[in-house]
Amino acid sequence: MQLRSWTPSRRETMGLGLTAMLAAALAPHLVMATEEATAAELKKLYGDKPMAQGKIKLDLPEIAENGLVVPLNIDVESPMTEQDYVRAVHVFADGNPLPQVVTYKFTPQSGKAAASVRMRLAQTQNVVAVAEMSNGALFTAKAQVKVTIGGCGG
Repeated sequence: MQLRSWTPSRRETMGLGLTAMLAAALAPHLVMATEEATAAELKKLYGDKPMAQGKIKLDLPEIAENGLVVPLNIDVESPMTEQDYVRAVHVFADGNPLPQVVTYKFTPQSGKAAASVRMRLAQTQNVVAVAEMSNGALFTAKAQVKVTIGGCGG
């Protein structure tokens, strides 16, 4: 049995290239999370538990020139003792293809409940953080970031 190699014609190459370009351009815009999707993710994590404002400081730019690298600094006010500490911080972006961006886990040995990350934002959207305390209390903070150039293909 002799194997034959396939060499695409110029027309086939152009067709494949155009199809790939179209798919790459449209794919990020086909499905985006919504505020409702973020709320559903939070409900999966915490049910109907009440969330209070405060304790979380989000340091985000109001306007992100480039959605590929949006810096986020999180700082949660806590003594970080065995009796009172931050257990986890969840970050969500309600306009990205998947709403959950990152989760940080802390222990009293962490010393401080603070973290930094650079994230991608596809479009102007809200960034929501939820801090879960060792006693079960939940605190939340929200900030809107206006993205001028999308980071997920936009």
